[in-house]
Amino acid sequence: MTDGEHAALSLRGLVKRFDDKTAVAGLDLDVPPGSFFGLLGPNGAGKTTTLSMAVGLLRPDAGGAWVLGRDVWHDPVEAKRLLGVLPDGVRMFDRLNGAELLAYTGLLRGMERDVVERRAAELLDVLALADAGRTLVIDYSAGMKKKIGLACALLHAPRLLVLDEPFEAVDPVSGALIRDILQRYVTGGGTVIFSSHVMEVVERLCSHIAIMAEGVIRSVGTLEQVRGERPLEEVFVEVVGGRTATGQELSWL
Repeated sequence: MTDGEHAALSLRGLVKRFDDKTAVAGLDLDVPPGSFFGLLGPNGAGKTTTLSMAVGLLRPDAGGAWVLGRDVWHDPVEAKRLLGVLPDGVRMFDRLNGAELLAYTGLLRGMERDVVERRAAELLDVLALADAGRTLVIDYSAGMKKKIGLACALLHAPRLLVLDEPFEAVDPVSGALIRDILQRYVTGGGTVIFSSHVMEVVERLCSHIAIMAEGVIRSVGTLEQVRGERPLEEVFVEVVGGRTATGQELSWL
């Protein structure tokens, strides 16, 4: 049986080193189809590196990734047909306006022009970007850039969305809109995996979570399995080895 055959995303033995630092250390993970999956971890845990390897943006030193059974590194065209990706700090062709960027993205994927135009108009309307008109993406706010990036990821109707910090630097109104769209996407049969360190968002959205630290998965399961009867933040700090200040520290404050 092929690795990841029954998972929306399956990672096996992923390793990535940068000089003498190991960012990801033999990571295994399965994301169930139809799940809203949160990948949690402190800064520097290896979340972005892991997701970059999972979607074919960064070649691993060892290990592999499968999207619904398609090998990301040996069958990239088929794997990426099933993928929608929103990288962290996404770099887009930002000298285009929103409609032009979506048209360019769709045509690069080999979509029919009329399908691209119809879907682009719907996405711009739903994501409240239609009023931006001829404004170039480079002049968008941080929240608008996240939304147009999400529109590009959704345009070809993927079965799996991989989003790196989709709510970072997003205002509450844009954040609520993005959450609503993602929830509708999962309800319709899609799968979402996103990285975050914002416990409130994860608890509100996720059916499954994995907590990552120092390049490995420390805890994984359904939200209820991982947190039990305790607040997720408390479990997270315990799992990643965090600490709090004692009464003796910073006594001068």
